[in-house]
Amino acid sequence: MAAKVEPFWKRKTLDQLDQEEWESLCDGCGLCCLQKLEDEDDGAVYYTRIACKLLDLKTCRCTDYANRRASVPDCIQLTPAQADEFRWLPPTCAYRLVSEGKDLPLWHHLVCGDPEAVHHERISQSGRMLSEGSVPEDDWEEHLIFRAG
Repeated sequence: MAAKVEPFWKRKTLDQLDQEEWESLCDGCGLCCLQKLEDEDDGAVYYTRIACKLLDLKTCRCTDYANRRASVPDCIQLTPAQADEFRWLPPTCAYRLVSEGKDLPLWHHLVCGDPEAVHHERISQSGRMLSEGSVPEDDWEEHLIFRAG
């Protein structure tokens, strides 16, 4: 009987992942691509349902991932070196979960094999987001959906 091999996200740290493993952790929820507002008083970060101009509102995938930083200079590129800063990511985010030593949720595509599960479970905001060009920035506060942390 062959020994069961633990999945890579359980047996490796974020620093040990190769590029393919790193990219595969993304569940495709698109939540990190939503516009966020920071409370000036306590530093709390709030997510809005306003999506980055490059985010496909249905698939929750970047429409120009390879060149996104050219169009959106402040786009945050996640790296293992930033793991201690991942608290701003949603609590369902695989990057955050793995950095905290936790397992992936059952709906994550690496666990269940279905890349659409993130949408079926309503983890993503697919079909519930607004394009950043459709809402004046002064009105973003009216579209808060949750607090990070």
